[in-house]
Amino acid sequence: MPLIDVTCSPDITDDARRTLARVLPDAVSKAVECLDEPYDGKLQPGDAIIRFHDVGPFDRFDIDVLIEVRSKWFADRAEDRERRVAQIHDAVAESIQVDQVGVYLSLPVAAWEQTE
Repeated sequence: MPLIDVTCSPDITDDARRTLARVLPDAVSKAVECLDEPYDGKLQPGDAIIRFHDVGPFDRFDIDVLIEVRSKWFADRAEDRERRVAQIHDAVAESIQVDQVGVYLSLPVAAWEQTE
């Protein structure tokens, strides 16, 4: 279950944000799937949480889009983080036209509980 935070520069249009909102849950879920959390292609409520943020007046933000992903640490997920980050980056680059995209993948030791 990845948590996805998206920060966009003021130049990113609402159409581009809508595209990211549609593309990222599936793209990130594919990128972080592992033996302990396989992805079956059928996202359920709570499987991928996405939140959008605007750049604040005092933020230093010199790229177009920043994608921050947090997903629970598993050994097989951690061993090829760079491939997973590149996969997310490629999905963003293919879905919207921007010059600068950054992707940050964090794999903390964590737990998750959700009301059914």
